[in-house]
Amino acid sequence: MILAPAIVAAAVAQETRPAPLRVAVSVLPHASFVERVGGEHVDVTVLVGPGQSPHAYDPTPRQLQALSSCRIYFRAGIDFENALVPRVEKLFRDLRIVDLRSGVELRKMTAAEATAHAHEGDPHADCAHEAGAPDPHTWLSPLNARIQARTIADALIELDPPRADLYRRNLDAFLAELDAVHSEIAAALAPLRGREVFVYHPAFGYFLDAYGLRQVPVEIDGKEPSARQLASLIDRAKDAGVKVIFVQPQFPTKAAQAVAEAIGGAVVPLDDLAKDYIANLREIAAKIQEKFKSAG
Repeated sequence: MILAPAIVAAAVAQETRPAPLRVAVSVLPHASFVERVGGEHVDVTVLVGPGQSPHAYDPTPRQLQALSSCRIYFRAGIDFENALVPRVEKLFRDLRIVDLRSGVELRKMTAAEATAHAHEGDPHADCAHEAGAPDPHTWLSPLNARIQARTIADALIELDPPRADLYRRNLDAFLAELDAVHSEIAAALAPLRGREVFVYHPAFGYFLDAYGLRQVPVEIDGKEPSARQLASLIDRAKDAGVKVIFVQPQFPTKAAQAVAEAIGGAVVPLDDLAKDYIANLREIAAKIQEKFKSAG
């Protein structure tokens, strides 16, 4: 059988086309960043999957094995990485590790936001968010996302120079979208500047800081509040005219529900780890705007 030249050429091209770069990230939003810059030329492994909490995460043997085939790991600066990174550096000497906090102005956890919560199933493995410690949830500000996207692009270009122009074009398109959504959210939330936003876990500091709002966490020292602390939170919420408590899907709602019932408000889900990054930023802003509007 004689194959047509076009079929032969296509088969040869398929064989010679470089395989996608194997890339690892800690959290889903950073997977979104990598895919926006790398497009079809990256294959991304995410350590903390949907519905999981980074603060209770421990890598599985299968995930460690997946890291062995990756060219690069973009770390986020989350607590579990402090134990993971030295381990993978020793195991996988060819794995390049890039810190996505590089170039980002890190906000400090306030005394009210400071937490120190134990991993589920391991009460001795604390994840400390101490007062004055860097807030690890850097990705939630589109301004930080710009910086992190550039860091990702630089790393991909260094590993894969032939596709440099493609990565730069993808980066420019992503940056333009980030600029647009930032301007859109800034305009939408401008009337709320200075208002307090009650959340269960203090993950939204970078987002709220970017738009002049203040984060008030319900959990105290990484635990549900005591009766006295709960009463103080309720009084503060009433004084601020708050009618909604935002809770991430990975956390319990009992304490938030108690505050909400006492103020005649509601518990509303808000995700800091959604993969569809741009859509999630819009959703966070829309929920905050809507709940303040309905509260009068």
